[in-house]
Amino acid sequence: MKCDKKTAFAVLKGAVNILTAIVLGAVALLFVLLGLNYRGLEFIADYYTVLVWSAAALTFVVLALYVIFFLSNKQSLYRLLLCAIICADIFAVIFYIISATGLIQKITSIETLQSYIDGFGPTAVIIFIVFSFLQVVVLPVPGSVTVAAGVALFGPLECALYSFIGILAGSLVAFAIGRWIGYKAVCWIVGKDDIDKWLEKIKGKDYLILSLMFLLPLFPDDVLCFVAGLSSMTWPYFIIMIIITRLISCFTVAYSLDLIPFNTWWGIAIWIVIFALVALAFYLVCKYSDKIDAFIKKRFKIKGRTKK
Repeated sequence: MKCDKKTAFAVLKGAVNILTAIVLGAVALLFVLLGLNYRGLEFIADYYTVLVWSAAALTFVVLALYVIFFLSNKQSLYRLLLCAIICADIFAVIFYIISATGLIQKITSIETLQSYIDGFGPTAVIIFIVFSFLQVVVLPVPGSVTVAAGVALFGPLECALYSFIGILAGSLVAFAIGRWIGYKAVCWIVGKDDIDKWLEKIKGKDYLILSLMFLLPLFPDDVLCFVAGLSSMTWPYFIIMIIITRLISCFTVAYSLDLIPFNTWWGIAIWIVIFALVALAFYLVCKYSDKIDAFIKKRFKIKGRTKK
């Protein structure tokens, strides 16, 4: 009798898990379709039918894989898919909101974003800071678009300051999400013992690599804030590092966009040289990473720790 009850409970639990995934997938698809229906971008208007069928097909494939992995007891795989479905829900809702409000048309180009922010008058500064914050946490907006609009509105100095305030706040929130939620999510997917063993192996080594990635303009530093939260990096080190790197990046981008144009041959030549120097710096740092890492640890008296 007890075995029958356990079996029935297991079947019911499995059915609830599968049904939950299907509902979450349907919600994501619904908001994507609603957002596409506004056809806010020329690309969406031109390929509306293809995008609709692609979204439906992708949803079906993901849910089918979830059911297969769940029934096959591939725990890590179906849990990873469930996390992906939840993330899809969040981005689908955001996509619907920015489509329904017409915001999607304004954040894809410098001119329209500039006009949109400028339309708020005296509160344009607050709107710009909020945009900079959301750019790190949720909005899939290239930082160059936001900064370029800010330079046109406020000038390079004020734009750099306002960008720094918003981006710094967003970076701290993203790190906190990675530290408090991301770790638990990864533990739920792959197991706490496995993730702790992995973090133990790399602890301390992530300081240099992540700091370098934040400093150089070759990496998605917004995403790296979440990754840093999963690493062994401590809060004090992250705060100091993010302040320094964000200050450098905000002021560099703001003034470079104002001084070095992309529409002249000499401006393009300067940008090529800059990226070449950045690539060289990255190569040298990677080559001498052990020595630099030891220097950083000695200077900041870092012992490293693993998130428990």
